[in-house]
Amino acid sequence: MALDLIDQARTWLAEDPDPETRAELRALLDAAEEGDNDAARRALAARFDGTLQFGTAGLRGELGAGPMRMNRAVVIRAAAGLAAYLAKQPQYDATGLVVIGYDARYKSAEFARDTAAVMTGAGFRAALLPRPLPTPVLAFAIRHLGAVAGIEVTASHNPPRDNGYKVYLGDGSQIVPPADAEIAAEIAAIGGLDDVRRPEAGWETLDDAVLDAYLARTDAVLTPGSPRDARVVYTPLHGVGRETLSAAFARAGFPAPTVVAEQAEPDPAFPTVAFPNPEEPGAMDLAFATAREAAGEAAPDIVIANDPDADRCAVAVPAPGTGSGWRMLRGDEVGALLATHLVHRRRARGAFATTIVSSSLLSRIAADAGAAYAETLTGFKWLARVDGLRYAYEEALGYCVDPEGVRDKDGITAALLVAELASELKGQGRTLADLLDDIAVAHGLHATDQLSVRVEDLSLIAAAMRRLREEPPAELAGLAVASAEDLSRGTETLPPTDGLRYLLAGKDAVRSARVIVRPSGTEPKLKCYLEVVVDVPTAEDLPRARATAETVLAALKKDLAAAAGI
Repeated sequence: MALDLIDQARTWLAEDPDPETRAELRALLDAAEEGDNDAARRALAARFDGTLQFGTAGLRGELGAGPMRMNRAVVIRAAAGLAAYLAKQPQYDATGLVVIGYDARYKSAEFARDTAAVMTGAGFRAALLPRPLPTPVLAFAIRHLGAVAGIEVTASHNPPRDNGYKVYLGDGSQIVPPADAEIAAEIAAIGGLDDVRRPEAGWETLDDAVLDAYLARTDAVLTPGSPRDARVVYTPLHGVGRETLSAAFARAGFPAPTVVAEQAEPDPAFPTVAFPNPEEPGAMDLAFATAREAAGEAAPDIVIANDPDADRCAVAVPAPGTGSGWRMLRGDEVGALLATHLVHRRRARGAFATTIVSSSLLSRIAADAGAAYAETLTGFKWLARVDGLRYAYEEALGYCVDPEGVRDKDGITAALLVAELASELKGQGRTLADLLDDIAVAHGLHATDQLSVRVEDLSLIAAAMRRLREEPPAELAGLAVASAEDLSRGTETLPPTDGLRYLLAGKDAVRSARVIVRPSGTEPKLKCYLEVVVDVPTAEDLPRARATAETVLAALKKDLAAAAGI
């Protein structure tokens, strides 16, 4: 093992403020220096082979010792770099307020306290949220309190071993280039941790007034006097959403949601799920089991789930005859339902926005309503910056229904609006599934799916992208590729991003199709987003249209996997 790697580890060990990661690193060093212990050497190299990169998602990674892991030393440097960046921005008060929130993951509270100490030492006023709370509460607090910045310690729906560090600036939206690179440069300029002032006290811990203000704001997403009798089974997936969602539903006058008992309390181990993400197979099994146990008048109309930091919202509807009795709606389906509800019930004014990987259906709903429409790169860091934004969503279960209150995705207010829509339809003897049928007849069936490949070796993702660039497909699923765009070059409306977009010509009942391929920004995945649009002349044509869409989507997956070599 190279001596400089051993020296790096020893230097890190000498200033690591966390007894747990010191013990981990000490054990690895001892084992690596003993002789033939290849596993310890590889583990040590993995922790010191570079640094965890600060980007537009902030920081996110596995907990552990060293610069390639999430730990207190990395967080202290990140906070010091952010403080240095803020102090140099003329639009921000160098003694202004920085609000810090955190979820219930391992080390989240410690990372939040370290951040408060660094911000206080740098001359800012720091304020911690009173306890682990949903990320939307932090995003709200930034605007509500007039802060110059906000930090949320969370890894969202990542595996239990991960944590993260999400940064917002004073307008309440997440950072975008060039701020990410400028903050990263300030982080890189931080020397030893002894040079970073970290007083033992001096920051404020907020009381529940900020949560009360957020809950009062949630009323704004609903129509006064609207029906509110939908029955809901709810799971926070061991995250921090239950308290806030239950309070919001009570304020609004909905029946109290039936909470999935096994997943009700925050638990950083996420013991009942393989991945704490409602999109992952099996994550909703307990929620569906809870829903099946209810009968008669207590039977739920919908199932709702938040991810662990409650900024995402998943929805399921009854599906008699299926194994679970329930069907998860895709994020694109919920996005279209909420847009339709806002257009028809609220007569919403302003721009409707979504991302390039989400369904194109929103553009048709917006056009039909005479509303402005915008399309951005993936992530609410981009969506939140759309001029005149009224509503935004992305297919990964993220919805912004009150951009003036929370300029980010918000799983609490989205759940309220879904429950209001379900209640309205219930009064008409109809369901969310019925409304989706209406939307398909009005605009065509926009069916979406994903091909997502999780890897251990990130070079496999780079190889797949390189292969598609060097040998682009001419045809997919029997449909000619009408245009192929390398998004790394940017477009007239989009900044450069590592992605490929294929638009496919229509044939027979298939109006069009689209494929977008990109590496995930937060997980070791290659993600391929598929859409096929099928004409639906009448409601009677829906079964045939769905069968056609299913066939085309399956063929797209097969052909794209072959083209990418995955």
